Amino acid sequence: MAASTGFNPYKRDLPTAFDAIRKLLADGHDTEQVFRIMRALNGPSMPKNYSRLLSTPEGRRLAYLREELAERLCDPAYIASFAPGTVGAAYRGFLEKTGYSADGLAKVSNLNQEPVVEDAYMWFGRRTRDIHDIWHVLTGYRADESLGEAALVAFSYAQTGGKGWAFIAVAAALKSWRLTGSLAFARAVLEGYRLGKRAKWLLAEDYDALLNEPIDAARERLGISEAKQYLACNPMEEWSA
Repeated sequence: MAASTGFNPYKRDLPTAFDAIRKLLADGHDTEQVFRIMRALNGPSMPKNYSRLLSTPEGRRLAYLREELAERLCDPAYIASFAPGTVGAAYRGFLEKTGYSADGLAKVSNLNQEPVVEDAYMWFGRRTRDIHDIWHVLTGYRADESLGEAALVAFSYAQTGGKGWAFIAVAAALKSWRLTGSLAFARAVLEGYRLGKRAKWLLAEDYDALLNEPIDAARERLGISEAKQYLACNPMEEWSA
């Protein structure tokens, strides 16, 4: 399966990961480097997580349907359909506030401009990518500042086991400590990891159903708790949609 894309999902590429983290720490807006790190280090987690998805009837249903979430999340009519107070409405607000889009994330992640491959692992990787911003909404971690992104990266490592997420989270925490002498950033990042470990496994969720669920009820059902260390660093933020 890997031969058609030139990407071996079982092999880690540490030189690429170190080169990419150096560039990412120099420019936190260089999103392409995030995906270079993901490709370099997260590959072995894909078959493991895909097997976990197949371990439940609902997961097997999702794998059978193999829906491309980016296509749905780029449909303006679909995004406009969510009732107030739902996860989808909060996601719509997130898109409006940030100017981000699922399509934009997909384009940045496709480093070599490769066509979509009909491959189970590659589909699962795309699905994991496409729900990233929904996780921002569920956790309350902002996507437009370094601490929110680093905390969600740590949360994502706890959820997926992908070493690329851990690599970015640790590097960001160390950079903050070196520049500020404070451990507040690192504590919020560690909190993100702990919250991710406590939460239900989000990769197996039916995101069409989840987006239509009231956000407070969804957070409670999924075991996503308030990020107190993060909010202490961002007192103007609120734990609400």
